[in-house]
Amino acid sequence: MLTRIRDIRKSRGLTLSDVATACSPPTTPQTIGRLETGMRTVSIDWLERIAAAMGVAVSTLVTMPDRADVPVAAVIGALGVDAPERPRTLVPPQPQGDLIGLVVETAQGDYRSGDELWARRLSPGQFTGAINRDIICPRPAGRFAFGRLIAVDGNRIQLLPTTAGARQVVLVDVPWLAMVTLLVRRT
Repeated sequence: MLTRIRDIRKSRGLTLSDVATACSPPTTPQTIGRLETGMRTVSIDWLERIAAAMGVAVSTLVTMPDRADVPVAAVIGALGVDAPERPRTLVPPQPQGDLIGLVVETAQGDYRSGDELWARRLSPGQFTGAINRDIICPRPAGRFAFGRLIAVDGNRIQLLPTTAGARQVVLVDVPWLAMVTLLVRRT
């Protein structure tokens, strides 16, 4: 089985040690390195552990013939824009069970008409991880609130809508919210 563990790890800015420590149970950087290079056989269990440690779907770690990866043409760094030192690719986003989509029809805040937003659904115990991020959450009668999460206080959340001049909104007993994790902008 051909894996993309190294490509995904590097694209996420993680070291072998970062992944090894984040595995449950933790392992050694050498083991992760052997799994990346094929010196050790990668089992489904290892793929699941490594995917969880890197916060990606298991399917992103294996080479799939029907998935078109995007080649990296340039790297923008502190000294300017240069070609990558070695070939790299970007993995296109893949739908996962905890993602929801939003479509922007009218420009609002930093978002333009036609933008597509991917948001990861969070349960109440995870809300604090979305502070200072754009979120969407359900409201009564099939409506939603959208804006920047600015505070979580027990069962109350406070968000600042993205429209200019809008007032802070306070919601109570929100069953879930979804944090925007990816913006796809068509030009």
